[in-house]
Amino acid sequence: MSIRWRDAMDQALYGPGGFFVAGTGPADHFRTSVHASPAFATALLRLLSQVDTALGHPARLSVVDVGAGRGELLLTLQRLVAADSAGVAVDVPSSVAVRPSLAERVRFTAVELAPRPEHLPEAIEWVSEIPAGITGLLIATEWLDNIPLDVAVHTTDGWRYLLVDPGSGAETVGELVSSADLEWLTTWWPLPSDPPSPGTDSDPDPASTWTDATSGSEPGFRAARPAQGSSLTARSRPGCPDTPNGNARAEIGRSRDEAWAAAVQKIERGMAVAVDYGHLRESRPVDGTLTGYRGGRQVPPVPDGSSDVTAHVAMDSVASAGADVALCAYSLVSQREALRAFGADGGRPPLSLAGTDPAGYVRALAAASAVAELTDPAGLGGHLWLRQPVGIGPAPGVAR
Repeated sequence: MSIRWRDAMDQALYGPGGFFVAGTGPADHFRTSVHASPAFATALLRLLSQVDTALGHPARLSVVDVGAGRGELLLTLQRLVAADSAGVAVDVPSSVAVRPSLAERVRFTAVELAPRPEHLPEAIEWVSEIPAGITGLLIATEWLDNIPLDVAVHTTDGWRYLLVDPGSGAETVGELVSSADLEWLTTWWPLPSDPPSPGTDSDPDPASTWTDATSGSEPGFRAARPAQGSSLTARSRPGCPDTPNGNARAEIGRSRDEAWAAAVQKIERGMAVAVDYGHLRESRPVDGTLTGYRGGRQVPPVPDGSSDVTAHVAMDSVASAGADVALCAYSLVSQREALRAFGADGGRPPLSLAGTDPAGYVRALAAASAVAELTDPAGLGGHLWLRQPVGIGPAPGVAR
């Protein structure tokens, strides 16, 4: 029986035996920035340090990873924090109070529906819902793109939902979209001929730029998720229909807006960071981005629970929803720009180092290669970083 895409995705990803609930975890199926290099976690550690300073070094500093996979990011952050704290020598008079180190104050929480991994240290808390009252940093790396959403097609009588058969991925046209979804589409996903809607930016703020990545990566485990405009969808599967009459498709991001707003609302003071593939109103993909991943390869998005089903994120809409809750300025930049601001530029080490320290040169070259993967605009560098401060001043680079 055909159902709406939002229901099909929810069942396939998070239902009993769903892709993100059962099995060994996402790392066996696709490569993210978390898996690519410790440089990603190092950048987040530097951001955490900035947030800690802005908060006045609280006695408890929370780091909450939403959509934590099997805890890979928090494990790396925990090691980096411990190493950073161990490397800081404190030499002050005994009469001066010494602030506890970051390692003594930080508390790590993983938010994930899958069972807690056996290898995870007890110091990392494992919960199924975002906790309230966060003081610190909330991180959502490739979480929003897996929030289930509806898909619509524009017909002669307006936008209609697309229905999908969960077993085959075959699509059919359903009923007209609801008034709430129609309002979202009108505001955030205009047809190519539509003028800008009131309250949206027809020309993005220069300080809120992003890297436009339109070329996909070749198949294989090393391939990052391709950027916007992917054409490998259920419609390209043999026996599946094309979009009726070749009409425009849209992925209704209202559910992602609501999820992000709810996450931001859990922060008392601090910052929420979303890292994901996305697009802005002025460059929505005409045919959508819905696709699947299994075993390191891109596959048609058949929502039967055997593969990841994902769609890129309308990041400007998500950012607006978060700002409505936080009442603070936000930053929206490419991952390439964000990582370079934290010192990860992927530059090759000087060749002279090979003569004086061959082993050091090899290590530096490997590190540079890993950063280059993180900043490649045709791959992981095509991510967008959304930083939403809550109750603190804007961090460096935040302007909107």
